[in-house]
Amino acid sequence: MRVPEVRLVGPNGEQVGIVRVEDALRLAEEADLDLVEVAPDARPPVAKLMDFGKFKYESAMKARDARRNQANTVLKEIRFRLKIDPHDYGTKKGHVERFLTAGDKVKVMIMFRGREQSRPEMGMRLLQRLADDVAELGHVESTPRLDGRNMTMVIAPHRKKAEARDDARREKERRRVEEGDSADEAPQTSAPTS
Repeated sequence: MRVPEVRLVGPNGEQVGIVRVEDALRLAEEADLDLVEVAPDARPPVAKLMDFGKFKYESAMKARDARRNQANTVLKEIRFRLKIDPHDYGTKKGHVERFLTAGDKVKVMIMFRGREQSRPEMGMRLLQRLADDVAELGHVESTPRLDGRNMTMVIAPHRKKAEARDDARREKERRRVEEGDSADEAPQTSAPTS
């Protein structure tokens, strides 16, 4: 530290006040702690008495936990044809619903072939129908647009991926507990003794 005095914060967060750097170093040495500059831009700079190794370890653990709890949203892609059978539409709509329930975004693509390219309004109607069918699970993030021979639209889930993962984990735990309870309630049958 190249300043004559610092605002010192004690090991428990208490304000010690403005002290000379030599006095702060002496206090740190007496308490067997490190003098760490936490706000170098302040006037005077703020320094804290702490165990720097423990501080680095705890901050690394917090960063690791934050990375573990972070869930990456994936962009799933599903392709439709303009002339799609009602059953096939239902199957693909089910896939879209499953992706949205899991917290993933879905890129819906309609592929036009031949003369179908002259009828983009039919593709718009199909995408709007799909958006209306899955409206309770997600919303249209990017409106349908024509890109060469394809028309694309992105549907984003209402819930975040982490929320969906936590709900799925709770539901799995609840089912496991219920199955355990039903196994306990089953009547015990034993072979008759003669």
